[in-house]
Amino acid sequence: MGASLQRFYSALLFLSCVSMVACLVAISLNMLTRVVDGWTIAGLDGYAGYAIAAALFFAMPAAFRHGDHIRVTFLLDRAKGTWFRALNLWSLVLGSAMSVYIAWFSCRMVWQSHLFHDVAQTGDASPLWIPQLTMAIGTIGLAVAVIHALVEALTTPDAAGTSPVDAVRSE
Repeated sequence: MGASLQRFYSALLFLSCVSMVACLVAISLNMLTRVVDGWTIAGLDGYAGYAIAAALFFAMPAAFRHGDHIRVTFLLDRAKGTWFRALNLWSLVLGSAMSVYIAWFSCRMVWQSHLFHDVAQTGDASPLWIPQLTMAIGTIGLAVAVIHALVEALTTPDAAGTSPVDAVRSE
């Protein structure tokens, strides 16, 4: 199970990289078309923004698993043994609940945008549910990553109580 989840996180990280390249292409193409004849392609600014947002949301699960999120670890860094385990489990339970709620809200927002035919304010009026889908996928991935960390902390007592540097935390 852990190997397949790691492939899932890596796939989302790859999509994040693709999104960054798409942002570069959109911005470069927009600059190039303006220089050539003052001509512009409608919506390129919006697509660049969507690509940046997609890159951020797709990268969240892998960043969480590698401990690259900005976190406040003041208490956990000083806690030892049972206190560390309790604080770590508490933060993972709270993080799991919050990330599941955010994922649910993101999916609901995509569904409502699709249902109400919301369109972007950019020049091409593209359907909003398409870029919002990247946010929903990224938040689902984050929820899976936090729950994965919680299950690991519950099933392997040494991983949650002895090494604050190596433990995955969600404070």
